[in-house]
Amino acid sequence: MTQHFLTLMDLDKATLKQLITRAIELKEIQKSGEIFEPLKNKVLGMIFDKASTRTRVSFETGMAHFGGHAIFLSPRDTQFGRGEPVEDSARVLSRMVDCIMVRTFDHEMLETFAEHSNVPVINALTDMYHPCQLLADMQTYFEHRGDITGKTVTYIGDGNNMCHSYMNAARQYGFTLNVAVPEGYDPDASLLEETKDYVNIFRNTKDAVAGADMITTDVWASMGQEEEQAIREKAFADFQVNDEVMALANRDAIFMHCLPAHREEEVSTSVIDGPQSVVWDQAENRLHAQKALLELLMIKK
Repeated sequence: MTQHFLTLMDLDKATLKQLITRAIELKEIQKSGEIFEPLKNKVLGMIFDKASTRTRVSFETGMAHFGGHAIFLSPRDTQFGRGEPVEDSARVLSRMVDCIMVRTFDHEMLETFAEHSNVPVINALTDMYHPCQLLADMQTYFEHRGDITGKTVTYIGDGNNMCHSYMNAARQYGFTLNVAVPEGYDPDASLLEETKDYVNIFRNTKDAVAGADMITTDVWASMGQEEEQAIREKAFADFQVNDEVMALANRDAIFMHCLPAHREEEVSTSVIDGPQSVVWDQAENRLHAQKALLELLMIKK
């Protein structure tokens, strides 16, 4: 059976923890200058329906480091943009490449694609989940503070794909997640029910950050929601991560942001550029965590 990675729930807890260990090892290998090419002659197909900086560069670089190749496919370059059924595209592409990464809007489309692919499919972001980012985030926490099990993470902002992936991460990595979100912007109700033993909803940041070991946020208006920007700015006005908010968390709490950030909206410049911020390590770790994932999915044991 083909192993896909559409959400964090596709892998067991032990494998997810092993991925973090392996990502750190691969980071050390790359920094040492050692040539390590376990995916020589392997090809990753990269389907992009949404714009990307970190996702494209990290996957493409990762395949180059591993001795493989990555093909960038946008709707302009493929039959996707001309209405070819998802099932047909999956069947054809999976006969030509060794793994397929998809960054798109509709999560159900990704699930359909995976059902008809005979090679691993990786979710590089949908409107519902962003699991690759969480691998990088968990690696970053481990590097700075050790095991996240039993810790408290506070997510401040929209109940979006990042929030959903943090909810899954809470149950897979064993931490408590406090979500500070204004009414009307809650995460998915069914997912909230599934993760209720790990996730708490708050309507203000002050209560949500008390005792937090890590604070994270995301933009108020995600891709495709730009027309809601003005409305969301009002709704989220009291949900900015600033120095006052960070001061309410544990003294050694760290700050993360998946980027790109809108400074002085969801986060103040003083926080994102401050001493508690680890966002640049977090961004770099997309490369290393995804290399560990590619190795796991593409090398037959």
